[in-house]
Amino acid sequence: MNGELKLLFAGAMGAGKTTAIRAISEIPPISTEASNSDHAECPKDETTVAMDYGEITLATGEKLRLYGAPGQPRFQFMWPILAAGALGAVVLIDNSRPDPLGDLELYVDAFRALAEAGAAVVGVGRMDSFPQPTLEAYVERLATLDVVVPVMPADVRRRDDVLGILETLLLQIEATWAYDEAMGGTGDPVHQSSRVAP
Repeated sequence: MNGELKLLFAGAMGAGKTTAIRAISEIPPISTEASNSDHAECPKDETTVAMDYGEITLATGEKLRLYGAPGQPRFQFMWPILAAGALGAVVLIDNSRPDPLGDLELYVDAFRALAEAGAAVVGVGRMDSFPQPTLEAYVERLATLDVVVPVMPADVRRRDDVLGILETLLLQIEATWAYDEAMGGTGDPVHQSSRVAP
């Protein structure tokens, strides 16, 4: 495989992007957190203002670079910069927020090119204590956006949950590219056997 293998974690402030990267990164994650000045948006003390960064090794031995995008809309200018060259995106949603389906729309629209290419997955957190909206509601909202991507529950504090999200995303990407190749497209060998190492 050639080129940088890069995945993006996106979602609202407090959705768990920094936590997810910390849960699986094999290097001490790089974080650009600063004091949160918008407690009305999210009560956490610190928030990412530029990006988070970590790495994990695939079964092929190659490094997968993990980038976390800042969640606050005032940092939207960073989103396309961080998405450039990404193989796919993990959109994290906090089900305890006032309008999680609105959050879904915002971030899927922001990373629509990846979502429409089948290179995205949605992970919904805090469903144990906030069971509404349901996963079916997310799938239905995605359908209104003409987007079909996997939606799954996730506790980003748990390494196995985050690895499960990544595995699902990589399988989704492989399937999409295999279909493209079968239909006469170029496909992309980057994703062949790109499983996350245990």
